[in-house]
Amino acid sequence: MNAQYPDRPTVKATYAQVINDLRTAERLMDSEKRPIYASKEVAQALLSRVYLYMSGTYEAPEIQYADSAIHFADQVLAAQGYELLTHDKFMKYQELEPDNPSQTETIFAVKRILSEYDSGQLFGSIGGMYSTIHGVGWGEVYASADYLDLLYETEGYKDARWSFIDRNYKSETEAFRFVGENYNDDGEMTGYAWYQGHFKANGSGGTVELKEKDDFVSYPLTLVNEANRAYSITYKGKTYIGYVDYEMTDSNGYLQFYIIKCSLQGGQTQVHSPVVVRLAEMYLNKAEAYVKKEQYELARQAVNMVRGRAIEGGEYDNTEFNAATAADLVVKERRLELAFEAHRTPDIYRLGHTLTRRYPGVHNQLMEVPATSPRVIQYIPQDEVNAYPGPLTQNP
Repeated sequence: MNAQYPDRPTVKATYAQVINDLRTAERLMDSEKRPIYASKEVAQALLSRVYLYMSGTYEAPEIQYADSAIHFADQVLAAQGYELLTHDKFMKYQELEPDNPSQTETIFAVKRILSEYDSGQLFGSIGGMYSTIHGVGWGEVYASADYLDLLYETEGYKDARWSFIDRNYKSETEAFRFVGENYNDDGEMTGYAWYQGHFKANGSGGTVELKEKDDFVSYPLTLVNEANRAYSITYKGKTYIGYVDYEMTDSNGYLQFYIIKCSLQGGQTQVHSPVVVRLAEMYLNKAEAYVKKEQYELARQAVNMVRGRAIEGGEYDNTEFNAATAADLVVKERRLELAFEAHRTPDIYRLGHTLTRRYPGVHNQLMEVPATSPRVIQYIPQDEVNAYPGPLTQNP
C-alpha cells in the first residue's frame, strides 16, 4: 500500500474545508432537533461565525464575507423555536439545561449531566476553576477588573450580566475597594493590585482605612456616582475610582469575583453544558458585519437587540451609535455579552487589535501581544505530530 499523507494545509485551505463541511451539513440535515443535537440551524450559525472571521478588520473589511455572515445569521433568526430569553430569564441562563423547553436561546450545546461527573471532576470543571459553590470548586480564576469596569458603566447594577458574577463576601462590613498601580523601589511600574479597606461615610464623601506596613492610614473619598456608590481616591499621587460594597474575601490579594456562568445547571454546583453557539451571537455577528459595510443604523438595531435585553432601556440611540463610535461599541457589547464563552481572544486578534491585560492577576500584567505576534499562533500538540503517519510541519 502506497498511501500518501498531505502536510499541514494552508489557513485558506482550512477555511475552505470548514465551509464545505458546514454547507454539506446544512444541506443534509433537515429534521428539527433540540439544541443538544446537530441541526441545519447549528450549521448556519457556525457559517455566520466563520464568515465573520473571514470578513477582515474594521479598517480593511472583506464585504462579500460580511454579507455572508449576515445572510446565515438571518437564516437562524428566521427559524422557528429560537428567541432571546427575557431579561429575567437570562439572568438565570446558566441554570437551564440546554434542552429545557423554555430554553429558546441556545442553538447548540454539549449536554452534560451530574451522573457523568465524580467529585474530582466537578472541582476541575470549567465552573470549578471559576468559583467555589457549597464547597465545590477551586475558585482560582476571577472576573477581571477590566471586565467589571464595563459592567459598572451601567448605573445601579442593572446590567443582567452582573448575575454571572458572584462577589464572595467576607463580612457585612462596608468596605471601599479599587485597583491601583504598583511600583518597585526604583519607581518602575510593576503591575496592578486590589486595595480594600473599611469605609466610613462622611457627609457626601467618606474615608477608607488602608493598611500600610504595620499601621492603618485614612484616606478621604469623594463621591462620583451615588447609584453605583462610586468614589474617587488619591493614593500615592494618583487618582483612582473605586466602589463601596461589603468587604470581600481575597486569595493572595486577588478579590474573589467568582464567575458562575459555567455553573449551577439544574441547581447542581459545577454542572455545566458548554455552549457552542447561541442566538445573541447572531445579532452581534450582524452588528459587526453591518458596521464593516458602513450600514450603521442596521448595526445599531442589531446590537440593541442584545443590549436592550441585558439593560432594560439601555439601547443606544443614533447620537451615541454612529460612524465614529460603532466599531468600538460592537466590540464592547461582544465582550460583555459573550464573556467566558471563548470569544474574546479570537475577537482581539482577528480584528487586528492588541491583547492587553492591565489589571490584577497572576499573569504578566504589563505584557502586550499584538495580532502580528508569533505568540498568537498555537502549536500543534506534539501527540498529534507523533500520531500522524506522514509529515506534519509544526506551526512557527
